[in-house]
Amino acid sequence: MSIILSILLSLAERHHALAGEVIRINGSGAALDILKPMIREYRKIHPRAKILVDKPLGSTGAIKALLAGVVDVAVSSKILTPEESAQGALASDYGKIPLAVVSTAGVGKKEITTRELEDIYTGKLTKWPNGETIRIILRPREDIDTKILGELSPGMGRALREAHKKPGMIFSITDPEATESIIKTPGAIGTAAICCVIDHKGRLNALSLNGRKASAKGVADGTYPLAKDLRFITTGKTPPAALDFLRFVYSAKGRAIAEKEGILVTAKDAGRP
Repeated sequence: MSIILSILLSLAERHHALAGEVIRINGSGAALDILKPMIREYRKIHPRAKILVDKPLGSTGAIKALLAGVVDVAVSSKILTPEESAQGALASDYGKIPLAVVSTAGVGKKEITTRELEDIYTGKLTKWPNGETIRIILRPREDIDTKILGELSPGMGRALREAHKKPGMIFSITDPEATESIIKTPGAIGTAAICCVIDHKGRLNALSLNGRKASAKGVADGTYPLAKDLRFITTGKTPPAALDFLRFVYSAKGRAIAEKEGILVTAKDAGRP
């Protein structure tokens, strides 16, 4: 955790969430999903706390909203730009979210290799074992999921660039949109954060990649290659109520909730910076 946030959190320990004060949080869809069980537990301790989480704006959109004073905390998968830092954004790392290659349920496949992925995205491989046509759900070219998947191999990077140029491809902007598209589109393939896989309970088919399942353990020991960062973004104007909630997120209890959601938590307890 950053020194600045540690200081802010220590100050927030003197303040419980203020009655009637709304804590406004936004960010990437997967990160917001992780916060849902934390918010439920926090409200048990502070029943009068009001935490507002609107439709996800994505990492970049949420940081813009934070700097504009529209939200109090942004949850991001991307590194701050020099411009964002210059405007007062403060980042504190929390952990890593395993990113799974997923398909619609029932395609007749449980494992996939990097070579097979390359062939799917270039159009060389078009059918699942059950005979269904493979339909790729793409994220925007600049999206962090696209970047992570493209770094799997040089061939995967080229395959993704080719896929983005093809007409008639299915695009999803946010994590929730991508997840729903994969669930509802027959024969779909794409990526989803492991917490989304857990939360949808069998509606997504998480494919082992090169014999390795998407997991916090695999990310930690380096045997699973796909993961996106999870960090919290604040400013010097972030209110005490929001900082108090972050103190809970960084506490042992908050970290335990995140780990149950499949997250590799790398941050220390806020009480032990």
